[in-house]
Amino acid sequence: MRKDPRSGCAINAAVEVLGDSWSLIVLRDIVFGNRRHFREILSLNDEGIASNMLSSRLKKLVDEGLLTRAATVRGQKAAYSLTEAGIQVVPVMVALGAWGMTHRPTSRELTVRSRILAESPELVRDLMDELREAHLGVPLPESPRPRASERLRAAYEAEFGRA
Repeated sequence: MRKDPRSGCAINAAVEVLGDSWSLIVLRDIVFGNRRHFREILSLNDEGIASNMLSSRLKKLVDEGLLTRAATVRGQKAAYSLTEAGIQVVPVMVALGAWGMTHRPTSRELTVRSRILAESPELVRDLMDELREAHLGVPLPESPRPRASERLRAAYEAEFGRA
């Protein structure tokens, strides 16, 4: 983790970690796509990230404390997991998605999740709890509601008729 930021500004501190072209995209693929291994992230990335760039970003995100990389033995795929700091980026991604939908050209199909999350702070909190369970092993709080991922999938299917 960088010890000497360029300034004491909170926005600068965040930009130093998240402000490049790929870090948030890699986190998006882990958070929303449940892609936990290098090859999954590389091959399923819509933006076409290069393998050297992905390797660099994963290392940076681990070094900055947003991801952990599981220890592996030879021949085993390393799994990446979100840390609490990585999970706390979810509301930032939701805000960026809402801004992008409003101010940039986007496709309806790829903005469904952004629209739904921007309209429901409760769903964002539930999604973060679900990520804590999947990545940190923290049990989900009791809730009568379906899981956040199920609600997002159902909303997508209601709009487009497929998963």
